[in-house]
Amino acid sequence: QVQLVESGGGSVQAGGSLRLSCSASRRAFSGYAMGWFRQAPGKEREFVASISWSGGRTSYADFVKGRFTISRDNAKNTVYLQMNSLKAEDTAVYYCAAGNARIITTPQAPDYWGQGTQVTVSS
Repeated sequence: QVQLVESGGGSVQAGGSLRLSCSASRRAFSGYAMGWFRQAPGKEREFVASISWSGGRTSYADFVKGRFTISRDNAKNTVYLQMNSLKAEDTAVYYCAAGNARIITTPQAPDYWGQGTQVTVSS
């Protein structure tokens, strides 16, 4: 069974940091690019960051460059999103995703999705 389970969300003040984790079943992780997307109330789901299977390639949305870092530990079937210098506009539900592609940068690309974890940044 394919499963992606996010954790690490919560509430933080602007300027603070959070680290999201996504634990994946081996079927969803092995050989797959991984990504993080987010969806704020009333808005469409948008790309945040992605990392290739090997970890050798990463891609970021412009609005998180320099603040967020995606990484993965293939031995643990886990992908991370380190979020620093958080802003109120980063408030959203963050979703982990897996895709059978080199990298995934659009909401149409993933094959599997997690249930999401809420991140709330207060100003």
